[in-house]
Amino acid sequence: MKTKLLILFILVFSVSSLMAQEKQNTTLPMLGEVAPSFTAESTNGTLNFPQDFGRDWKVIFSHPADFTPVCSSELLDLATLQENFKKMHVDIIVVSTDNLDKHTQWVKSIETLNYKNREQAKIKFPLVADQDLSIAKKYGMIQANSSSTKDVRGVFIIDPQNKIRAMFYYPMNVGRNMDEIQRTVTALQTADKNEVLIPSGWHTGDDVLVPFVKSDDEQGNLADAENSDVYQVAWYMRFKKMQ
Repeated sequence: MKTKLLILFILVFSVSSLMAQEKQNTTLPMLGEVAPSFTAESTNGTLNFPQDFGRDWKVIFSHPADFTPVCSSELLDLATLQENFKKMHVDIIVVSTDNLDKHTQWVKSIETLNYKNREQAKIKFPLVADQDLSIAKKYGMIQANSSSTKDVRGVFIIDPQNKIRAMFYYPMNVGRNMDEIQRTVTALQTADKNEVLIPSGWHTGDDVLVPFVKSDDEQGNLADAENSDVYQVAWYMRFKKMQ
């Protein structure tokens, strides 16, 4: 009897441990955390993330399947912007849950399309095969008790220290705005470089916010507008002109 109870206890403990591990592996990483690493095959060869990307910024785009209409439109827009991202020292990584052969077929097909009256685009960024959903689970895009890939529609912006700085999630029927993703990367780079805050609707060259002060008494001696690049709308909203 004792032996049977011991065996039962071991089985329950093992199952509980596996379930806990599975839950841990599907937890959404938080902003500021180190991006989960992975090694996988891609259309550009074996990819080791993040080691293969040095000190660049990285943007991971995830997809639930190849040859889907919305995702195909996104890859076409990404191909148009890929050189702009490169100039910003940003590497693009696309992860999809289909296998490598299907990725290759998808890329070849997309490169023949005429879209928005543009020239046919050559896709230079890698498409990573995540057929076993291991990457999707590391990034919290697959629920522990679900095999559905419909939620694998995330964007992760990762800085040179490999920390997640921004995340976006989109439904299957609405395409991602690549200009907004590029704007967000530019805003993060500007904020880091200048130690400033980025206001709503900001674009390159717009004025930025200086760090928040807690009260009117703490704002210090603010120089006259004619002698300073700093001006205020209120004591809690001070702006700096970007030259």
